[in-house]
Amino acid sequence: MSPSPDCLALLHRMQEARRQIQRQLDLIDRQITRRMTALIPQLKPKRATYRRGRAPDPSAFLERYRSHLAAITAERQSEIDALSRKLARQDAAIAVYCVRNGLPSNRLDARGSCNRPSLAERSRSHGNRDLG
Repeated sequence: MSPSPDCLALLHRMQEARRQIQRQLDLIDRQITRRMTALIPQLKPKRATYRRGRAPDPSAFLERYRSHLAAITAERQSEIDALSRKLARQDAAIAVYCVRNGLPSNRLDARGSCNRPSLAERSRSHGNRDLG
């Protein structure tokens, strides 16, 4: 038994709405990355030479980078969280729709899903690591 055209059309609309939300999340990720890339020269130490015989602290740059990343991500966190919740609801709705209408699970559009963690997720996971 093949699914009706109306059933497939609705599934396609649901998947397209999901892709739109994923694109918005990817856009936010790219914006945060762009801002952090622009900040890198300001985060580097002012002097490249040793001062008073001491080598520059290599973890200081990472600490500054992570603190700025956390601040920039915090500005957009409510938007990221809202879009992530909406994306999860859409995934669940698509899965339920496929099961309810007897559509195979491979009908789910794998191109819309993004398995790589976003910049915000990476910053949260790295923020708890020990720098020593």
